[in-house]
Amino acid sequence: MRRLATGLALVSLLGLGGCAMTRPVVYPNEFYLQSGQTDDQRKTALDQSIAECEELAKQTGVTPAAGRTEQAAKTAGVGAVGGAAAGAVGGVIGGAPGIGAAAGAASGAIWGLFSQAVNSNQPNPAFANFVTQCLAQRGYQPVGWQ
Repeated sequence: MRRLATGLALVSLLGLGGCAMTRPVVYPNEFYLQSGQTDDQRKTALDQSIAECEELAKQTGVTPAAGRTEQAAKTAGVGAVGGAAAGAVGGVIGGAPGIGAAAGAASGAIWGLFSQAVNSNQPNPAFANFVTQCLAQRGYQPVGWQ
């Protein structure tokens, strides 16, 4: 039981870093359209501006993953507590409340980590705002992130 829970936790944690981070999307305004002759040139110019704005954000101490570890721990903890309570109730019905609570806590923690992994591609809001503002000052017209 403990090995299964540990294995599932590791798989969930590995999944946290496997998703691609979202990126800014810009409206094709006049500045964007004049940034290159072809779609590839415009995309390259935009990618370079995004990279420069992201680097500037990092240099000022704003990171895309700020607070992610704390949120993952909090979500896993809440899942474990809720799972333990539900497992204990189920265990009482089945005659083994301790085993039910342990199984519920493990599955709740795994579910908490899994739900955090699903949402892990969203950057820190301060980072997204910083990059959006930087792009706007360069002449782009950011419309959101995806």
